Amino acid sequence: MRKFISFALLVLCISSYLSAQNMINVADAWANNSVNAVVFRQNSLVTMADTQFIAFYNPEGKLTLGKRHIKSKQFEVQVTQYTGNVKDAHNCISIMVDGEGYLHVAWDHHGHPLRYAKSTQPYGLELGPKISMAGVKEDNVTYPQFFKMPDGNLVFMYRDGMSGRGNLVLQKYDIQSKSWSVLHDNLIDGEGQRNAYWQACIDSKGTIHVSWVWRETWDVSSNHDLCYARSTDGGETWEKTSGEKYNLPINASTAEYACRIPQKSELINQTSMVADAKGQPYIASYWREQGSDVPQFHLVSFQNGEWMHKNLGFRSTPFSLSGGGTKRIPISRPQIVAKSKGKKTKAYVIFRDEERDSKVSMAKVTLGKKSKVEVSDITDFGVGLWEPSFDTELWKEKGKLHLFVQKVDQVDGEGVAKAKPTMVKVLEVKGL
Repeated sequence: MRKFISFALLVLCISSYLSAQNMINVADAWANNSVNAVVFRQNSLVTMADTQFIAFYNPEGKLTLGKRHIKSKQFEVQVTQYTGNVKDAHNCISIMVDGEGYLHVAWDHHGHPLRYAKSTQPYGLELGPKISMAGVKEDNVTYPQFFKMPDGNLVFMYRDGMSGRGNLVLQKYDIQSKSWSVLHDNLIDGEGQRNAYWQACIDSKGTIHVSWVWRETWDVSSNHDLCYARSTDGGETWEKTSGEKYNLPINASTAEYACRIPQKSELINQTSMVADAKGQPYIASYWREQGSDVPQFHLVSFQNGEWMHKNLGFRSTPFSLSGGGTKRIPISRPQIVAKSKGKKTKAYVIFRDEERDSKVSMAKVTLGKKSKVEVSDITDFGVGLWEPSFDTELWKEKGKLHLFVQKVDQVDGEGVAKAKPTMVKVLEVKGL
């Protein structure tokens, strides 16, 4: 039985993290749309040992990499030989460093053949030639995402197909053989009728958590429901929270439903999730509840054997979602991190909202019998149509939150603005 946390326990506190942050300038970058600052970049920043890497498109649309010692204020920046179609905000750059220090990069995908390269040496910024992975279902790639396992191997996820008709593909990189193999060429099956828009994370024990919404058509208003699956063996087999094994591929009739959400609820796709020290998943999203015209940020979590849903409830401005392409939306999709201490877990939901002058903002959610939400701004400047992405590995290893920040514009439906290049920054958030 799903438990809905009482709204009566909601406490809103306005405070400021402005004195508890460091901001590091990297370089000017393309800002005519949100391609450098979409939420589904996995990752925009990544740290291995004491080296932090960053990736973005420069003002000319060239794939650009950078690195620094984690205590340095200065990035070494290198423009690569590769270019992306920056006019399509789907075509973001995703990076990860494997257990041997090699940088893996995927870029410029929206129904395109795989575009992937790796560094020529550990901790290097020079990329080798564009290469294939396992050579299976690599002709129609969208939303490439890398995840690192505790053993240093990588998992690569992407959509094969198109909006409303696509499947989730998983590939695995082995650092010993330096080769890719297919884990699943169709983990979540849209059955030719829909597709899953997912978010994923890997916890400290190596469990892979995936959650997703279904979309029935190309139209964002057909998003519905929130589903879940996990793998405890590196992605080979998958199960529900009950431990029941999935018969693969997972489809709409066999999926575990964490939260039922109807179509036309302003439910957004591709947000974020994290797991706490116990391996319990937390999913951040936004949608409009029935009877309200205001979309709110929501936190869905699995705690003590139950799916729980909390409406954060601090917004007051209505808006609606419909149509296709990259939308110009008054709020960003949220990112989430979580920290546990004893029996208490605090989730931090990072977002941008026009109600708060489009600054980088954070909702700290304390879960338990006395639930509390504290909303703060962590910049004193607006970031346009930015969405949050962060250094997942640094957070997992050291509990430090570093955000990729750039002020960008976005014209609705894949349009391109006339904006000047803006500075890419790394925001080191303190005090969590």
